[in-house]
Amino acid sequence: MPALNWKPFIYGGLASITAECGTFPIDLTKTRLQVQGQVNDAKYKEIRYRGMVHALVRICREEGLKALYSGIAPAMLRQASYGTIKIGTYQSLKRMFVEHPEDETLMMNVLCGVLSGVISSSIANPTDVLKIRMQAQGRMIQGGMMGNFIQIYQNEGTKGLWKGVSLTAQRAAIVVGVELPIYDLTKKHIILSGYMGDTVYTHFLSSFLCGLAGALASNPVDVVRTRMMNQKSQNHGGHSAYKGTLDCLLQTWKNEGFFALYKGFWPNWLRLGPWNIIFFLTYEQLKKLDG
Repeated sequence: MPALNWKPFIYGGLASITAECGTFPIDLTKTRLQVQGQVNDAKYKEIRYRGMVHALVRICREEGLKALYSGIAPAMLRQASYGTIKIGTYQSLKRMFVEHPEDETLMMNVLCGVLSGVISSSIANPTDVLKIRMQAQGRMIQGGMMGNFIQIYQNEGTKGLWKGVSLTAQRAAIVVGVELPIYDLTKKHIILSGYMGDTVYTHFLSSFLCGLAGALASNPVDVVRTRMMNQKSQNHGGHSAYKGTLDCLLQTWKNEGFFALYKGFWPNWLRLGPWNIIFFLTYEQLKKLDG
């Protein structure tokens, strides 16, 4: 077995942070669209935003430009942990199975993607909970990242920081298990076709396609995960809107219709598309710096 290569971990983390900074406002609008219209939660029952553009304009007008970056600190921390572990683990697992990239198969890459997604997202889950809570609260937010972290821990315990971890792991398994193998497969076939070499154009096209596939596959899980994470634990006999992830899925479908599971799809895709483009272009350039 080859020695562990630390470079994919470092490059993956740096590229993930770069991509997150460039697409964060779109992610925030996605979260706001996904948490609104919940029949069982009075705080989020009102439909405040008609779509992504309306959400962006209204948030800017009512809360200021700074609100578009509510939750950026835990998001950066998440990418520094999740992005680093995800890419490093994915590349390391592939090299455990085969020594040369040209020997990789689609099924092997899917397996490596699923495993790396589950491992990295499970470890980074507290930062995801923080990010979603801060994005949903907007201008009502108090205490910053550490203040919110302490508040969640004091009110909900360790369990609150790992709220929705099973859904996060499922979503990551789907996203990473779809996106990374599709990127690798598309890039490989474009290069082998002879139309384009290992160039920026190849990286752009491959990352665009993998972002679209990831958004289509993950959006229903993402809606349920967002609602579960945004739901605060009731420690004093209070009533939670959802009993569990399946209950959340079924209630959302029943009360709001099937397409409610695709709430926030356009901002989700418009985030995953540019996110993947920025990520892979940055990652590939970092690899070339190493020669």
